Amino acid sequence: MADSVSSACKPSVERTPLNATSFQKKTRNKLLSIPGTRLSVQNGQLLVSTGVTSLDYLLGGGLAVGTVLLIEEDYYDSYSRMILKYFLAEGVVCRHELFLAAAQDHPNDIFQELPDPILDDVAIRKSADQPRLSCEPQDGLDAMKIAWRYQNLPKVQSALASSSRFGHYYDVSKTMEPEIRQAAKCHHFYLPEHPSQSSATHSPMLESYSALLKSIEEVICREGFNVSASMTKSRNILRIGLHSLGSPLWGDDLCCRDDPKHSHALTTFLYGLRALLRSSLSVAVVTVPSHLIQRRSLMGSIIRLCDNAIALESFKGSERKTSPLCKDYHGLLHVRQVPYLNCLASQLPDHKDLAFKIKRKQFSIERLHLPPDLSETVSRVSRAELAGAATVASACGSGNKHLDF
Repeated sequence: MADSVSSACKPSVERTPLNATSFQKKTRNKLLSIPGTRLSVQNGQLLVSTGVTSLDYLLGGGLAVGTVLLIEEDYYDSYSRMILKYFLAEGVVCRHELFLAAAQDHPNDIFQELPDPILDDVAIRKSADQPRLSCEPQDGLDAMKIAWRYQNLPKVQSALASSSRFGHYYDVSKTMEPEIRQAAKCHHFYLPEHPSQSSATHSPMLESYSALLKSIEEVICREGFNVSASMTKSRNILRIGLHSLGSPLWGDDLCCRDDPKHSHALTTFLYGLRALLRSSLSVAVVTVPSHLIQRRSLMGSIIRLCDNAIALESFKGSERKTSPLCKDYHGLLHVRQVPYLNCLASQLPDHKDLAFKIKRKQFSIERLHLPPDLSETVSRVSRAELAGAATVASACGSGNKHLDF
């Protein structure tokens, strides 16, 4: 009886579960579930791949959503067009929507030239558990030896690659299958199909650029790419590709005169384009024939109105193609501008001397460095004589275990 009274006088204490806490579990944002995207570890920006893994590494992990990448075309518009097709092909594989605008070639023709994606099992290197062939050198005594003073030096890493894979690989020698292309949703803008309309207002923007900007705005609003749009359906990314802006085919005279009449037409368009992209889930790649623009000050204004800017310098028709330093590459790549997003200072590339080439049917960007031997006069016979002399010297007991060649 006393036990029951004492137990009744004690206040009842409810046991809380062991996993109870005042912190709430952070829910996953819907924007992070978009396929083909990831968050930047530097500034938390949502990134997409350009389709070229080395270019993603150069841009800080990828192309940020809401930004513009400017590509200064090479003389023959070969490699800049290739990067644009890489960008669009990555959108097809990731099921992103596409918007392609051109004035010379029809967008459907460019769309049919997209490179073919490479399967994962082809891109993966040979595993270590595979049996070694009898013709392959062993890691022991049969391995090639070098001079002792070079053994501890770090190896030159020319390839630009990240530890985590982002994006896909493509074969430029093959085109994408029609079934894969037809599964993607693509909007196109072909300038000859949009006749110019006379406007009563004197706008610094050309009619062609005005119609293009209006078409992009309509697609963003109609398809629900605005950030302020309701989340009634799953969100997606809009990839915008604008080919060869500023050329005479767009009605622009930047490439024709030293003092162009429409000097602010392209800069006004880029200003409006950035305003659209900043408030939408869109990303744009713009190519400009910078080598045809007469006034370099205008080109500087165009670069500053873009978030990222690179320039391609091809070796086609150039004396550098026969140079021993550049014989393994197809051109040089110059970084004009890097983005400043959610930070005071952006991450600059660790190497300024960059070159690009088509390696194993893939477009790749590498660090440009001096090859081991630039001498073209040393023949195989002379090298064999040197090797024979080194063998005789070692047999005579010269005391040197390794020789420098």
